[in-house]
Parts: sequence; C-alpha cells; structure tokens
Amino acid sequence: MDAWPLRHLVLRTPRLELRPDDDAGLFELVRVAQAGVHDPSEMPFNVPWTDTLADDGGLGMLQHFWGTRARFTAKDWVITFIVRHEGRVIGVQDVGAREFEVLREVSTGSWLGREFHGHGFGTEMRVAVLQFAFDHLGARIARSAAWQGNHASNRVSAKLGYVHDGTMGLAPRGERLEHVRLRLDEANFVRPEWKVAVEGLAECVHLITS
Repeated sequence: MDAWPLRHLVLRTPRLELRPDDDAGLFELVRVAQAGVHDPSEMPFNVPWTDTLADDGGLGMLQHFWGTRARFTAKDWVITFIVRHEGRVIGVQDVGAREFEVLREVSTGSWLGREFHGHGFGTEMRVAVLQFAFDHLGARIARSAAWQGNHASNRVSAKLGYVHDGTMGLAPRGERLEHVRLRLDEANFVRPEWKVAVEGLAECVHLITS
C-alpha cells in the first residue's frame, strides 16, 4: 500500500496544473511569496503570514504546510494544491473538509504571486477544485470567505454563483475588519465550458471520503 497516495493526484485546466504540495514545490512557492503576494498596505489573510516572510525566510510558511499535511485524516482534511502555469509555480489553491461523508461540504482558499494577478488564474484554479469537489467527490456545498474590501476575490465568487452567508469580525493586524462568508450550492455553480481533468483520484479517494 502506498503510504502517501495523494502524491499521484493531478488536476488540469486549460492553462494550469494543480498537484498536492511536496517539498520541492513548497520551496518554489516560498520564492513566489517573497516576490510579493499583495499590496503591503493591506492584509487579505486571516493570519498575517506575509508580514513575517522577511524575518524568517519562509520557515513559517513551510511549517504551516507541513503541519497541514501531517494532520490529514479522513474526517478532517485539507489538500493544498500547488498551482503551476507553463511549469512555473504561481500560487496555491486549497480545498478541505470536516466530516465530509456526512456534511458533503468543502471550503476553499487560495493566493497567487502578485505578478500573476489579473490574468484570470484565480478564477481558473478555484473552478478546478470546485469541479473536483462537486463532480468527483460528491460535494453539495462549497464555502469561502474574503474581506469586504477584497474586490478581486469577491468578484470571482460572485461570477461563480456564491451568495453571502453572513459576516464576522477579525483583526489580522490589530484592527477590526469585516470578513464576508460565502456559500455556493452545487446547483448554483456557474460552470465554464471546459471541465477539469482529474488523474490519480482512485489511488487516494479512500483518504478523503472514507
């Protein structure tokens, strides 16, 4: 039996390839993050991890992803997909769930290196994991969230059929910001003309849905 069959999983879209994280990919991802992820005057993440990159060289990033991988169980899992365009790492897209067999819900999160913003990659990689979850895993609901002022992320969500599902206050830099919760039911998913190609699911599906 393969000790880590998730390493065989691949999602492919018209322009992107998504694979679960491995150390070589994570080292590339650190370099992407160090080149810039967002306007330094803003903080789009709940945990302000980009603020520490200059101090720790990306160690905190690596520890976060290693920890996520180490905690993986069928009842509480996150798959962190490293996203590549033309062989180059450009960002990360995750999808995760708790008690998936019962709830049939997933949540997603993502970021792109700043130089890759504005090309539609964020939409394409989120569509990839949504199709993966709805069409290949049998999910019924997908959840996401973004700051009220994160217009790019909220535009993507609206375009794909998400609806607002309440708000909550968070303070990643010590100042209250409004976090908008978003919900997408499978029936309301606005699909593109293309379909994601999924490879290697048979080898690892028992880790996700059992």
